[in-house]
Amino acid sequence: MGIKTYDAVVIGSGVGGLSTAIALGENGYNVLVIEQHEVPGGWSHSFSLNSHRFSPGVHYVGQLDEGQTTNEMYKKLGIANDLVFFRMNPKGFEHCILGSERFDIPAGLENIISAFQNRFPKEHKAIDKYVRLVARVNYQIQLMSTFKTFFEKLTAPFKTKHVGKFGLFSLERVIGWHLKDSLLKSFLNIQCGDHGLPPKKAPFPVHSSVMGHYMNGGFYPHGGGGGLVKSMTKAVKKHGGEIILSTKVKKILLNDANEAIGVETEKGDVFKSNCIISNTDPHNTYKKLVGEQFLSKKLLKKLNGTKYSVTSFILFLTLKIDLSNSPLDSGNYWIMEDEDLNQHFSELTSEDVTKGDKFSAVFMSCTTLKDPPSFNGVHHNFEVVTYVNYDCVEHFAHLKDYKTEEYRSFKEKVKNKLINNVEELIPEVKDCIAFAELGTPLTNEYYINSTDGNVYGTEKTLRNIGPLAFKNKSEIKNLYLAGASTLSHGVSGATSSGINAAANILNVHPDEVLTSKADQKLRVYDADDESTWPDWVHVKRQTKAKKVKDKV
Repeated sequence: MGIKTYDAVVIGSGVGGLSTAIALGENGYNVLVIEQHEVPGGWSHSFSLNSHRFSPGVHYVGQLDEGQTTNEMYKKLGIANDLVFFRMNPKGFEHCILGSERFDIPAGLENIISAFQNRFPKEHKAIDKYVRLVARVNYQIQLMSTFKTFFEKLTAPFKTKHVGKFGLFSLERVIGWHLKDSLLKSFLNIQCGDHGLPPKKAPFPVHSSVMGHYMNGGFYPHGGGGGLVKSMTKAVKKHGGEIILSTKVKKILLNDANEAIGVETEKGDVFKSNCIISNTDPHNTYKKLVGEQFLSKKLLKKLNGTKYSVTSFILFLTLKIDLSNSPLDSGNYWIMEDEDLNQHFSELTSEDVTKGDKFSAVFMSCTTLKDPPSFNGVHHNFEVVTYVNYDCVEHFAHLKDYKTEEYRSFKEKVKNKLINNVEELIPEVKDCIAFAELGTPLTNEYYINSTDGNVYGTEKTLRNIGPLAFKNKSEIKNLYLAGASTLSHGVSGATSSGINAAANILNVHPDEVLTSKADQKLRVYDADDESTWPDWVHVKRQTKAKKVKDKV
């Protein structure tokens, strides 16, 4: 059993934990990051199956053009120079397929408005008013985090009046007040999958934040989520930080005054620190690592009343196929049986997932089209996702060895259903499969260590967002939280949560945690336009293609 001391210890290497480590490292802290998985990154990690790379939790990122929020955040973190992003099809970065109806959402506020007005001319004025409202609410939500002075906070209600006016209502109610056509509303609500709630349950501000984040289009990192994580771990180490893998934290150590003073791992090692940051979810942090006996009645009540977001099935699919003449592109594909999004969420999260030939709703993207250097000239990789409740696998979780023949049969049925969904876009898919593997909620739970395999942290209802969300600073002195259950979810939201956690530790405003770095510049190229690619992209593709040819 070894004992070491650090200025800060971070539990979990998701982007929230890594951004905290970078920020504290830049401010002179000696930081240790402890990760239970064999690779860093949490939901943002990448992995290889049969030499093909997949990223289970990173499908796109928004606000990456010069001067936009995510771009600036990566510059301040000092990782922009190490990142390359590819702009997904700007004419349709979201492809919405609802039964026989299709709509491609373009990048840019004015383009979005025009595209919807052209398709639904009867609601020309209402479309303009509603989409601008979404953009305005998103802007005002971002504005709230910038208020510093007493006067700014005093005038906040006037500067964020649209958040105040619509903030307590569901997406379904607000869009219903503005628009009539049900198909139009469903197309506009397609990104509900990005927060995991149907229109009738989703708070309007949550959906506005998601839609606003992608208003200027979607971008995919070179190397998938792993490309992001690689740049962040490099920055952690640059500041002298350490990252240890395949090490699970057993408990957070407290002294007699109920103050966090370190962590103990399952291997028996103790790492002392007066600053502990947990990047795992609140249930794991408080109930498992701290212990209920050390929590206040108020916090216990909140924890016991907390629901977590949906979990997922993810099909990792490799096809030996030529897509050069295919209509498929770098955009995401949302495929639904029809326009009733509320019903689809209900079916996916309540019915027997093994019944039927297809799922009523899936998300699909082709990573080798979104990340051109990853294409080897022969194989294309796809990630196909549908959302479910943990109940569908709970029976297996309670078995001593859940990887039984029954579990394998269950996975096979689910996998075949998802392949049938893919067949709607790629009719020849079953003749082209080179590799197919299914990730289940149990997979999420095992590798990500998320409660019930949740994909977005806490369920993003009103009781878990804004002032009611779990705070970065906990009631236990020296213990802080980062990640999707605090400030916000998604890649950018979780990264921001880590910077906010650092701000709490340093006792400064989040804008003051990191300094601007003039030497940093993010490289962005168009995924579907070869003329924008630098030479190294073509060289990588040729090298990969040669390796495949030589292997054959």
